[in-house]
Amino acid sequence: MEKKWYNLFVSTDQPVEPQAGQTEEPATPASRPSSRPASSAAQTVAEIAATIGPEPRFTATISDPTSFAEIYHAAEIPEPTHGYTILKIAEMLHSEHIRSLAPSVKRSSVLLALEAAGVKVQEVIEDAVRRDRALDTYERVQEKALLELETRKNQENRQIQAELDRMVAEHQARIRKNNDEVSKEKERFFGWRLKKQQEEQKVADAVGYFVTENPITTSKTSAPAPAPPKPQGS
Repeated sequence: MEKKWYNLFVSTDQPVEPQAGQTEEPATPASRPSSRPASSAAQTVAEIAATIGPEPRFTATISDPTSFAEIYHAAEIPEPTHGYTILKIAEMLHSEHIRSLAPSVKRSSVLLALEAAGVKVQEVIEDAVRRDRALDTYERVQEKALLELETRKNQENRQIQAELDRMVAEHQARIRKNNDEVSKEKERFFGWRLKKQQEEQKVADAVGYFVTENPITTSKTSAPAPAPPKPQGS
């Protein structure tokens, strides 16, 4: 991904129209727009980045990923003795003193401050590249950890689902077995009831020859009660 944070210092500046009520200041060596082509500026940044070395290694555990200061510390980004990191430059650009000024004036103010402190712009660019690489590297570290976590949890979920499927199948088999036992018992009972009614009718018929009122109770054959609905999936 192309980074544009360096444009303020090394890319070609665009002419800035004076704002209403402002007079255009004469260009000074620090504020004069750079005549360096944009492609040359990008090449300069690439050369600066090439001198920094390989991707950073994190030598300490990061307990709070939202703390960028902790990320920079873990990546062992050196703090310059003069104190002019890219973060300090960012604070300067957003300070109440110059944040409302034109970009060219803001650029001039920062360059003058760097010149007064004996700081080269290249040092600030190098600090920015180090911090940017640290953030990109830690992003990849977190993304890798996330993918590994997702892989583990997906595997765990598959195992849980397989266990659930096995348990559901076992319980459905028990339900079917219970229903089969009830059905068989009903079939036996209703068969017996039919024979019982036939036996009662035979006894009643025999008694009927000798009594006016038959004391034998008989009942019609009733249909078996409907079986309970089977559970879904059985």
